Amino acid sequence: MVEPAADLKVTILGSGTCVPSLTRSACSVLIEAGGRKWLFDCGPGTLRRLLEAGVQIFDVDYLCFSHLHPDHTADLVPLLFATKYPDGVRRRRRLTVVAGRGFADFFGRLRNAYGDWIMIGDDMFTVLEMATDRRDARELDGRRIETAPMNHTPQSIAFRITGPAGRSVVYSGDTDTTENLIDLARNADLLICESAFPESHSVPGHLTPARAGEIAARARVGRLVLTHFYPICDLADVEAECRRTYDGPLLLARDLMQIEV
Repeated sequence: MVEPAADLKVTILGSGTCVPSLTRSACSVLIEAGGRKWLFDCGPGTLRRLLEAGVQIFDVDYLCFSHLHPDHTADLVPLLFATKYPDGVRRRRRLTVVAGRGFADFFGRLRNAYGDWIMIGDDMFTVLEMATDRRDARELDGRRIETAPMNHTPQSIAFRITGPAGRSVVYSGDTDTTENLIDLARNADLLICESAFPESHSVPGHLTPARAGEIAARARVGRLVLTHFYPICDLADVEAECRRTYDGPLLLARDLMQIEV
C-alpha cells in the first residue's frame, strides 16, 4: 500500500527556552502547508536553525507569535533587518505576522527603538491581530487558522492550522492548564505542547509532562510532541512523567526534528 503524502511538514527549529544552550534553541516551529511556510515563534537562534533546515528568511510567508516574551520574539528584529538589507536576494511575497491583540502596540515600541531599520515597506509587511479573549479563526492562503487564549500572559494564544487534506497541527505556545487548549486541540492529528518543567519543579504559567499528557488524552490527539524544555528537564524522566496520563504516540522534541502529518 502506498502511504498518503504528508499534508503538513513540521520542523522543530527550537525545543528549548530562554536559557542559552548549544543543543536547544528557543522554542520555534516551522510548518509547511500548501506551498506556504508558517513560522510559529521566533526566539533567539531561530534564524540560524532556519538555515540549517534549508529555509531562507525570504521563504517564510507567515510569522505567528504565541506571545511576546523575548524567548519567543527576539529574532524578529534581526529577521526584519536582514530582509531590509539583502545581498542579491529579495522578499517576493508579503510577510504576515499573526499574533494576539497587543502585538501592534509591541511592534510600535520596537519601531520607536529601531526606526526605519526594521521597516520593510507596507507592501511587504502586514500585522493581523487575533482575539485574546475568545476563540478566533481566519482563512489565509486557503489554510484555516484557529486560535484560542492561553493561560500565560494577556497576549498568549495557541494556534491550530489545517492542511489541504484536512489534517491539523496545534501549537500551544506557553500555557498553564486550560480548557481552551483541550478544546482547540480536539481530535488534532498532532499537538506540539510545551512541557517546560518536571513535576518536581513546576512553575505557574507552564505545563509539566503529566499535565501536557492529560490535555492530549482529553483532546484525543493523534500524536503528542513535548517541547520547550528548561535544563531541569534533562535531570527528569520526561517521558515517564507524561506516560502517567497519556498512552498515545509520543515524541520528545529536539532541534531540527522533522514530523510529517
